[in-house]
Amino acid sequence: MNKKDKYKKYINYIVNDIELPYLKSLEPYGLKQEEMKLVLSTIFNQSVTIKGRNVYNTNNNIIYYETSDGYWEKYVYDINGNIINREDSYGFWIKYEYDANGNEIYRENSNGSWYKYEYDTNNNEIYYENSTGNWYKFEYDENGNGDWVKYEYDTNNNTIYYENSNGYIEDNR
Repeated sequence: MNKKDKYKKYINYIVNDIELPYLKSLEPYGLKQEEMKLVLSTIFNQSVTIKGRNVYNTNNNIIYYETSDGYWEKYVYDINGNIINREDSYGFWIKYEYDANGNEIYRENSNGSWYKYEYDTNNNEIYYENSTGNWYKFEYDENGNGDWVKYEYDTNNNTIYYENSNGYIEDNR
């Protein structure tokens, strides 16, 4: 076995030996920065950069963070650079979904909470709903100004319709 193969075997041994928190687990090995990059690149299955206790992907998105006491956070991104998953050492996680324009349309977390969003053709948020039953409709006027509840106006700018998540509706149409 040549020197290069032995080195690769050693890096793979470390990859298979360490566990979360990664940076803390790497300390006993006394690795150089470049060796740590090789180990973490293998773990995350992508090239990484390490800056302090942060690990970044090639798009400069943080994919891993760790404090000196071992708390950690991991992040996963889609091909557009949107975060799609976040988890931490306490077992808390958040998952995200996006539409074709990169707008967040859904989020849920390990506490059971969820949030839904809808957007108009100008990427303005027009609807929000969450797991507690709260919702709002967001209407925009011709100047792009919006309100957090649903309002409709007549030609004299009088409110003819109002609606909110508490069930209150005022309809003067």
